[in-house]
Amino acid sequence: MLFAIAAVALASCDMDINDDPNYPSETDITAPLQFPAAINAVAACTGDAMFNYAGFFVQYFDQRPEANQYNDLAELNLEETSDLFIRPYRVMYAGALQDLKEVMEKTTNTADLFIAQVVRTQAFQLLVDNTDMTPYKEALQGYANSTPHYDDGQTVYEGVLQELDEAEARLESDDVISMTDPLLNKNIGQWKGYANALRLRMYLRFIDADINAADYINKVKALVAADEFFSGDVAWDVYSNQEGQYNPWYDAVFNLSANNHCVTYPFVEYMKQTDDPRLSYCILPRTSDNTYVGLYPGSKQDNTFWNNSTPKNADVSCIDYSRLHDMPIFLFTQSELQLLIAEVQLRFNSNDAAARTAYETGVTSDFAYRGMADDAATFLSAEGAWAGSSDQKLHLIYMQKWVALFMRDHMEAWSEQRRTDVPAVSALTAEQVKADPAAYTPGELLIPVRNLKGNGGLCMSVPYSSDSRKYNNNTPKARTITDRVFWDVK
Repeated sequence: MLFAIAAVALASCDMDINDDPNYPSETDITAPLQFPAAINAVAACTGDAMFNYAGFFVQYFDQRPEANQYNDLAELNLEETSDLFIRPYRVMYAGALQDLKEVMEKTTNTADLFIAQVVRTQAFQLLVDNTDMTPYKEALQGYANSTPHYDDGQTVYEGVLQELDEAEARLESDDVISMTDPLLNKNIGQWKGYANALRLRMYLRFIDADINAADYINKVKALVAADEFFSGDVAWDVYSNQEGQYNPWYDAVFNLSANNHCVTYPFVEYMKQTDDPRLSYCILPRTSDNTYVGLYPGSKQDNTFWNNSTPKNADVSCIDYSRLHDMPIFLFTQSELQLLIAEVQLRFNSNDAAARTAYETGVTSDFAYRGMADDAATFLSAEGAWAGSSDQKLHLIYMQKWVALFMRDHMEAWSEQRRTDVPAVSALTAEQVKADPAAYTPGELLIPVRNLKGNGGLCMSVPYSSDSRKYNNNTPKARTITDRVFWDVK
């Protein structure tokens, strides 16, 4: 497998007088210098490839009518040979996880080992959330085992959470981080808060999969009661508005010199129904009449849907890329954290007042990030108001999480939609909605008009990388995009 080859290549480089000093050996790279590379690799996966395809799967994005780069994503025309996951697979294993393994072998500092484990936990969480089964127990052994066994997602989740607990238990009160840390500035309290947020996110997935639910309910209640979470956002904020230093997703768009992304009908209609000013954030009104209009998912190439015509770029609202040059990559947003806390307070503590506080804090945090802090109070007193039954309030939490993760963390938006089934999938076809918009519930997802591999549904996971299929004979049988990850049992 690629990560095995990379590990051996690194291990075989012994610098001597003839070595190029611009390419140091593994022994010359210290843990403090290697750790940021590991974070950068996780961020590169989350904020580039996953950001892009998850944006289609959770119906933020569709393919702009007069471009063609992502037709297969819009139409769910995806299988293993599509190699949707090849870059994240390579970068996670040969980059992030290999770097973290070496960092953890080079230091005995328990604070450094703990924060490395936090990043390792999120890396494996992301791998499971994409493909469910992934190499874990036998991974990263180089030539000692170049064909590692794939572990099921539940085993991986449980394993890294146990590793995280053990790493934190070894901390001493006076431990100090020594590694270079552009993420949380060597603040051990922030790292503990980040670890607790990851636990909260992952525990909720066990609960909704009905896996030891009673135990995990007690765990999430204890986490929320302790209230030891990070402040601000956990964001990889290292980019600038300068070529060569762009946000990686924007950089890919820039280098393609093509505007591929427009916004979907479900997202635009929900934002319009709730009179949400965040609709203008990174979304352009269509040029034909200066209004916001989303494209029906997977419809651009279906001429029969458009009465033997084709939509034009001017007919839909497209993404405003001009604001994204230096966009941070979010590994965990404060808005997501607060909305998870609101869910726990409402579902498991029956504490309406505390749930409302967390809900409003989450929404306000997102408005503030988008430069709209002054609009939050108005929204929360009107369409975003905390009102109705407990079920209605829980639905509101989930829908506002979907909105708040737009242009911030699309991978988590896709995972949370799969966990909660909110936004729900409409019982109406796109054709029926087009014929009778009043019958549609704004925000409900639509089965793509052209749905080539989704078998009448949405994308539930991604196929394995062809690198794994090529180099590892222990790769499980091919999975389809309708196969679910372990925590998605609905």
